[in-house]
Amino acid sequence: MARADTIRHAKRYPCEECPLRPLEVFRAFEKEELAFVSKFKRGELSVDKGATVLVEGAHSAHLFTVLSGWGFRYKLLPDGRRQILNYLMPGDLIGLQGSLMGEMQHSVEALSPMILCMFERDKLQELYRNHPGLAYDITWIASREERMLDENLLSVGRRTALERAAYLIAFISARASSVGLNGKKPVEIPITQQHIADTLGLSLVHTNKTIRKLADRNLVKWRDRGCEVVDVEGLLALARWEGMSEGKRPLV
Repeated sequence: MARADTIRHAKRYPCEECPLRPLEVFRAFEKEELAFVSKFKRGELSVDKGATVLVEGAHSAHLFTVLSGWGFRYKLLPDGRRQILNYLMPGDLIGLQGSLMGEMQHSVEALSPMILCMFERDKLQELYRNHPGLAYDITWIASREERMLDENLLSVGRRTALERAAYLIAFISARASSVGLNGKKPVEIPITQQHIADTLGLSLVHTNKTIRKLADRNLVKWRDRGCEVVDVEGLLALARWEGMSEGKRPLV
């Protein structure tokens, strides 16, 4: 269950006026799809930085789309060690596992203040029955998540620590740029070096040394508010990664 400052049952951002829909990265809704999604949406959830949105093992009556802000998905071992699985940005769907499997298999935390569109889980079956285009979109979103996890596993399994860090920052930067985070300014990722360590499976000391090497190459700058990406092409080359190419993507 989300620990948040406010649940807005009124739609501050009606689906017809969604600020994400004009972005080139998202496919357009059909008229009837937009009408259904507008009814599907219950309201908005405003979440503070550091708040837990969903908890592993919990049952949730809702699933969410990120409207604004940053978050991350993670799992914990019994002794408290954390593995970050992926990062969440505008347009990403949260809570589908809980809708289809009965309970969440991971937790979600806000990296920054977030606004989430809330959807009633009980109406998901209606979506599958009556809106095959939207049902395909849900499948596409799940497949995209699998693809990203495949890339991350490849990175952790076969890249060096320096290559892993370069890949991770380039990966996050590419996703952030596609949804307009930071506008035309250099991408600033609101993460700590502990977040990077928990994503890559490195010690904090090793992570610190690795980030310094990236900074020495003038690929990133580390600031109090997080990581500023200076040279994304240099990061791609160092990681030996061609970047993401997915064309138009769905938005629920």
